[in-house]
Amino acid sequence: MKILSRKLLHQLSFKQAIRRCTYSTGKVSDFGQPTSASHPQLMKEGEITPGIATKEYISRRKRLLELLPENSLAIIAAAPVKMMTDVVPYTFQQDADYLYLTGCQQPGGVAVLSHECGLCMFMPEPKPHDAVWQGQIAGVDAALEMFKAEEAYPVSKLDKILPNMIKRSSKLFHNKLTATPTYTDLETFQNAAHVGKVSDLSIFTHELRWVKSPSELKLMKESAAIACQALLQTMLHSKTYPHEGMLSAKVEYECRMRGAQRMAFNPVVGGGPNASVIHYSRNDQKIKDGDLVLMDVGCELHGYCSDLTRTWPPCGSFSSIQEELYDLILQTNKECIRLCRPGASIRQIHNYSVELLCKGLKEIGILKRDAFRLYHQLNPTSIGHYLGMDVHDSSMISYDCPLKPGVVITIEPGIYVPSSFDGSERYQGTGIRIEDEVLITETGCEVLTGSMPKEIKHIESLLNDYSYTKGMEAATV
Repeated sequence: MKILSRKLLHQLSFKQAIRRCTYSTGKVSDFGQPTSASHPQLMKEGEITPGIATKEYISRRKRLLELLPENSLAIIAAAPVKMMTDVVPYTFQQDADYLYLTGCQQPGGVAVLSHECGLCMFMPEPKPHDAVWQGQIAGVDAALEMFKAEEAYPVSKLDKILPNMIKRSSKLFHNKLTATPTYTDLETFQNAAHVGKVSDLSIFTHELRWVKSPSELKLMKESAAIACQALLQTMLHSKTYPHEGMLSAKVEYECRMRGAQRMAFNPVVGGGPNASVIHYSRNDQKIKDGDLVLMDVGCELHGYCSDLTRTWPPCGSFSSIQEELYDLILQTNKECIRLCRPGASIRQIHNYSVELLCKGLKEIGILKRDAFRLYHQLNPTSIGHYLGMDVHDSSMISYDCPLKPGVVITIEPGIYVPSSFDGSERYQGTGIRIEDEVLITETGCEVLTGSMPKEIKHIESLLNDYSYTKGMEAATV
């Protein structure tokens, strides 16, 4: 029987080896980022990036050209590589506008868009030395074959080709955030800027990115689901490991294990009084028994961000004071979500949240006289922001703009009482925020983070039932 088992295992291993060899002998072009040929488990044929098809990228460029004035030129540079030390780079993060229009996830390129030539890409030139150390990169061939540019040249030829394109244009637009001397140092660009012909492109790109396509929404829902599952596992982990750093590591691990490429931002893990620091990021303290922990987290999935916050007591029970404040934030969260519909604006929802919180804080006794002025000491933030390829997405779109179906926003009421607050001592050093992602739909809204518990009874039940189950498992070992 043992001999037969060994033979079966040997045959299975041999077949697996044959499959691996067969797959590896097929020549697959390496463009420096995933393709449907190199990563069939990740991408479908016809996609430039996971979940986004070639035709959608072409449509985005066409829509941008429709927004631009006639005979104008748009210049968008890739994000620069940022260095941690003289030889060690930070993980590369592509500029959202460049990625949105080209699908290129790599540094070194400059994209030019015009009515005359369509998309023209100036690409970095691969060098044998770079390939040895960093692997293959997308060059001119990739620009034409993969990104479907109408024209493509090595970036070394930009100073010979782009000046003529600028001279033929009556108006220039460029991405100021990634502006590079590669083109800004050109005499023709500087002359155009001197006479007022150069403007910021983001007023147009942010308008395009503000309303998400069905493909984008699918990725955003997946990103939100990953973040919810990761935060839930971290919440359950918190009773056994009440340390800010451990919870930060846990949530990142859970996000990455579910397919996220990176965190959307450094997790905020504020225990006790640290939760009253809105963007606390040290994450180096032990959480005291009985204290709350506030976790604001989000991950990035194929270029699309999630963002949610929950606050809970790792010990498993809210105190009466914590419960009183938490319930005010929870009810404000729910009431503001009810206002999320086409035609409403973030500003309107924000103003309503201020009314609700001021009223509630006065009833509790935290605010007494001059409530409106003091409220802004306890919460200087907006009720929410737009969400998409950037965490604070489409920043050129005003919060007064009426919301449309396909827009994703956050709703995140909070209260941050510093230890130095001149008021009742029992509330000092308390921070609570409840943040959800909300998709505006034709008939109202859909909460993309609705699977993550936020009711007090649900949180306490989860924490205590999980700890009891783990204790029983340990006792039976």
